[in-house]
Amino acid sequence: MAAVGYDPEATGAVLAALSAAMRSVTLGSSLERVLQQLAGCARALVGARYAAIGVPEAEGDEFAQFVTVGMSDELVAQLGPLPRTHGMLDAMLSDPSPYRTDDITQDPRFRGWWPSAHPRMRTFLGVPIVSAGDVIGAFYLTDKQGGGSFTASDEAAVVLLASHAAIAIDQARLFEDSRELALVQERGRLARELHDAMSQSLFSLQLAAEAATRLLPGDPEAASDALATVRALAAQVSTELRTTVEGLRPADLERDGLAATLVNQLTVAGRAHDVPVDLEIGEDVELDPDAEHQVLRIAQEAVTNALRHARASRVVVSLDPDGSGSGVVLRVSDDGRGFDPEARAMRARRLGLTSMHERAASLGGTLRVDSAPGRGTTVELRLPA
Repeated sequence: MAAVGYDPEATGAVLAALSAAMRSVTLGSSLERVLQQLAGCARALVGARYAAIGVPEAEGDEFAQFVTVGMSDELVAQLGPLPRTHGMLDAMLSDPSPYRTDDITQDPRFRGWWPSAHPRMRTFLGVPIVSAGDVIGAFYLTDKQGGGSFTASDEAAVVLLASHAAIAIDQARLFEDSRELALVQERGRLARELHDAMSQSLFSLQLAAEAATRLLPGDPEAASDALATVRALAAQVSTELRTTVEGLRPADLERDGLAATLVNQLTVAGRAHDVPVDLEIGEDVELDPDAEHQVLRIAQEAVTNALRHARASRVVVSLDPDGSGSGVVLRVSDDGRGFDPEARAMRARRLGLTSMHERAASLGGTLRVDSAPGRGTTVELRLPA
């Protein structure tokens, strides 16, 4: 295809759209969110009805990520599993050159098999995403709105976006890799802490129990003394375990307290996703250290779900004494797309619902999730005095 250039009158709009997309792709954003933002930006840049961005697996013929914009959740569900890298999808991953056509179905690389629910598409613009000489993904844009064709300026705009997309994708991958490494290191640290704190005590406990077992038939009095040692060692192990677990509390929670930690961490999370998080934290809420830790984790999980999955434009977090004044209520509400909390598919998406319920139960509290498709979500935690 011949070289293309910008329409000078469109340059300002292109740069403004690029700036908006790059602001939303901040350090700490998940790869899925980065792809969602980039696909949405590409769609807006060229006026496409549908946009997608695909990132292939390192090996094989499958996509590791394939994000669409312009299709409803219901339609995406009807289309089934992720597509494979075949036909025009694969063509954009095999050649670093962009490609556009007025009728994708006439291209010899097009394979006409579509799921029955798949929209029929004609106009097409595909732009590979290249990093360090390798194609790491591609933009797929179809059905120019208004019935026209994708233009040379459209192609140039998405080519420029693709160069930024390569940087953003690499950054998101590095962040996810560093997070995984941090988790591995933290697991190793916990293993060492637990080993150092309790291995000797557990060994002594085992020896004392074996001694009591041997003495019991012939010398009950000596066995009784050995059992007293077992009880003392068991109490020591329990104390050491409690001390180790308490040491896992976040440093900022230990230093600043629950209210300040919630404000700091949740505000930063909202900024990273460009969604305001309003906090209403009562100053007279007092909890023991373990309860503070669990409340923080539940709040983080609920807010993360709202920011990453609900497509919310606003999240509200409140923590106050309950109406009786003897307990505490945490609420996390969003105005997102909502979901069916009882749907098996939703629980399978790792929304952390089980973890939140378990944390609430460990404190003797209750957790309620109030949501439905199209009307947002409220997560409410109630703790007794």
